[in-house]
Amino acid sequence: MGLLSNRVERSEIKPGDHIYTYRAVFTYSHHGIFVGGSKVVHFRPERNLNSGTGSSSNSDLYDSRFSLPSSCSTFPDCGFTQPNSGVVLSCLDCFLGKGSLYCFEYGVTPSVFLSRVRGGTCTTATSDPPEMVIHRAMYLLQNGFGNYDVFRNNCEDFTLYCKTGLLITDKQGVGGSGQASSVIGAPLAAILSSPLKLLMPNPVGVATVTAGMYCMSRYATDIGVRTDVIKVAVEDLAVNLGLPGPDKEVADNEASNQLIAL
Repeated sequence: MGLLSNRVERSEIKPGDHIYTYRAVFTYSHHGIFVGGSKVVHFRPERNLNSGTGSSSNSDLYDSRFSLPSSCSTFPDCGFTQPNSGVVLSCLDCFLGKGSLYCFEYGVTPSVFLSRVRGGTCTTATSDPPEMVIHRAMYLLQNGFGNYDVFRNNCEDFTLYCKTGLLITDKQGVGGSGQASSVIGAPLAAILSSPLKLLMPNPVGVATVTAGMYCMSRYATDIGVRTDVIKVAVEDLAVNLGLPGPDKEVADNEASNQLIAL
């Protein structure tokens, strides 16, 4: 990965990596966990896994253009998902579509984080070991990750949890997603800096202050610096969401291992 871009080649990614690709001419990014064997576990709105019918919601802001392939010539299990769940197993080709491959960075310094103008590319939080990351992703493939919400529980929130095990306790605020905080932070920074136009006649100065406020608002919502996060085991997360108990869990783990091996 370079200084200005997280773009990587397929040969560079490893099982447990947090990968993403841009959609709709770089309008937004879609995130997932690479579990090996050219397969990715990712999180989508449930309505887009069906025929596309249903009422519109805020999930459409990012994901209305996504649909699972009706058939995949690469892997027969591509598109596997449990009923009423938005967590999906796809092959890498179908996950990327026509987009390029990028790898999310963990454990970056505050200066590097602030230098990234666009959210959803890195975090100051550190990643857990790959085997733990894959375990969380495959467990959630069988048990779900709750209801999709573009601002509080989206594909980036899913991958951030798989990588770190960190869960935000404040359910009313914005989630850990960098791109969601960017959507909120940009207009907020513009509003907060607007009174400065009366004090700073130089538009360059106003723009600089606005950009600084935008970057700081993103940094304040980064999961690596927030104080409203706790470490939650994936099994406890499932219990909190009212998902299956231990007996079902054992069977689901065996099924997940078979899906990776295929």
